[in-house]
Amino acid sequence: MAGSSSSSFPYRQPPQQNALASKILLLLTVLPLSLALFAFVLQWRGGLTDPVNRWSPDNGKFPGMSSTNSPSNGHSVTGSDCTDHLARSKGPGFPYYKGWTFEFAQDSHPKICVTTSTSAGLEQILPWIYYHKIIGVTNFFLFVEGKAATSNTSAVLDSIPGVKVVHRTKELEEKQAKSRIWNETWLSSFFYRPCNYELFVKQSLNMEMAIVMAREANMDWIIHLDTDELLHPAGAREYSLRQLLLDVASDVDMVVFPNYESAIERDDIKEPFSEVSMFKKNYDHVTKETYFGLYKEATRGNPNYFLTYGNGKAAARVQDHLRPNGAHRWHNYMKTPNEIKLEEAAVLHYTYTKFSDLTSRRDRCGCKPTKEDVKRCFMLEFDRSAFIIASTATEDEMHRWYRERIVWTDKELNLKLIRKGLLTRIYAPMVIVQGLREAGVFSNALASGHALLEKSMSKEQFFSSISNSSMANSSMASVAQNSGDDKHQVKLGNKTGEGKSQAASRKLREASDGSIAAVPPMAPPSLDSYTADF
Repeated sequence: MAGSSSSSFPYRQPPQQNALASKILLLLTVLPLSLALFAFVLQWRGGLTDPVNRWSPDNGKFPGMSSTNSPSNGHSVTGSDCTDHLARSKGPGFPYYKGWTFEFAQDSHPKICVTTSTSAGLEQILPWIYYHKIIGVTNFFLFVEGKAATSNTSAVLDSIPGVKVVHRTKELEEKQAKSRIWNETWLSSFFYRPCNYELFVKQSLNMEMAIVMAREANMDWIIHLDTDELLHPAGAREYSLRQLLLDVASDVDMVVFPNYESAIERDDIKEPFSEVSMFKKNYDHVTKETYFGLYKEATRGNPNYFLTYGNGKAAARVQDHLRPNGAHRWHNYMKTPNEIKLEEAAVLHYTYTKFSDLTSRRDRCGCKPTKEDVKRCFMLEFDRSAFIIASTATEDEMHRWYRERIVWTDKELNLKLIRKGLLTRIYAPMVIVQGLREAGVFSNALASGHALLEKSMSKEQFFSSISNSSMANSSMASVAQNSGDDKHQVKLGNKTGEGKSQAASRKLREASDGSIAAVPPMAPPSLDSYTADF
């Protein structure tokens, strides 16, 4: 009976527990409502920034940079063929960079400069400069010829703070012909050969001069890049080259950036920096087993894993006795540099990204399209093959060859190599360059250059003032040596009779480390080198 009686009545909580449960329920209801009301009041009074509005195109701010009034975009350089590529797009954009001044505090360190030798047009140089400004480069030393040396282009480049333009004049060549490295044996094996070899010597001579300019400008680091290369500072606490180099130990003299190579997915690329996001990773950033295990699939019938070079580029600490060691490395007359290789950061090399790159190489070089003669012009095998195709094939045949060898149209293969780690997606440069374009940065640079050109003197005076600038003269004087005839002119290309006599009569001085030869562009390890180890 007791059991039956106890089961007839439900259990009731004590009054104290009922009251506690009610209070907890009330608190859980009131607290979110109170927080929501508090946030609304703060935002309404201006005490809290709405994240949506913060990054809206009308705001234009970005962490770490101060904003200024957005300049007018109503001008363009008359006669420029790059206005369409650099003008503001009508589509939705990336608004972080509107109003940026691209200036860093005078006492900020490290101070980084980039030097290049280029004949490119503004449609390539402007995105290249401003992208590197975004990630922390403060100064640019541009050695220009061809399209880059025209009056319109020079005016635009001269209007950009931190940019120094040096034209390749006869005076420059004569003074570089008396520089220290011209009279040393480590570079001499590249003399008197056309095309890529000639460019390699020019780059080395210009780098020597840029070292002096970097010291005069109190730079901490110097980097040599081509204008089809972008630094990718992965691995830093923020997307910043300055932060990356700031974290480098003080006893490190040289930092090597392995290069990644563009893997384009279309044959109609117009603006590589803002249209290419897929890259083939460097051998140094993948496992040996993955690299050689998928070598044939990644090579796709080409002579090597990369189309062009695979030994990266280097940043050097600006210090006494620094010298170039070819376009890819630096050296020191008094010591072997302490060198490190970065495990995540890279140089993104946008090579053969446009179909016109085939014919541009053909038009720059006067070699015969034979397997033997192209060796005089090009150091790397793929460049030789591309030159022969561009010189002998029809337009349709060139397009077919380009798609088969360069364009990555097989989506299944692409996905497989991405999953395996040989291919990777990198979007930061694309987003930054597109954001700069949307913000009107390139259009404003064109307008500033146009205004400068209108105020300047005649074309002849303009070029005279460039070639006789105090920066250029002081730098050339610093690298020149008072040995040899004053009229000695650099013979970089064809090995003429005059060139032979000059080469024979030059007094070659051995570098203190005479065994160190210039580092040329080098291909990545081949499958043959792997099988030879077994």
